[in-house]
Amino acid sequence: MKYLLDTSVYSQPLKRFPLPGVIQKWKAVGDAACCISVFCELEVLQGIRAVESSSLAEKYVKILKDRIPILDFTPAEAKVFADLQADSIRNGRTRPVIDLCIAATALRHGCILATLNSRDFTDIPGLVVEDWGE
Repeated sequence: MKYLLDTSVYSQPLKRFPLPGVIQKWKAVGDAACCISVFCELEVLQGIRAVESSSLAEKYVKILKDRIPILDFTPAEAKVFADLQADSIRNGRTRPVIDLCIAATALRHGCILATLNSRDFTDIPGLVVEDWGE
């Protein structure tokens, strides 16, 4: 796996008007080169449940469920997360926990983080980020 997809990228096929560039990029790299963090799956499922849409839930099952591997958050990722969070606190920058968990997963597995929100991952040591919205 080469790319860990952030929720902003992974959720695009569920959008009413997905960004064509993101869909094309995903298709070009192929599913075999992609994975997600369990936290990405959590965010997508939470979003589906929050809007209480059976059609969106069906679309998820048809398009995304079991499409690409989901990486667990293990003690190894927790250690990377703890280091990232400690560095962020020392540098006076707080980040959302889920963003750091996703970043820690990408770092631990040597993946490029594909996102539409590159600002959320700026200055994370060692993290390679690709903005698929550009």
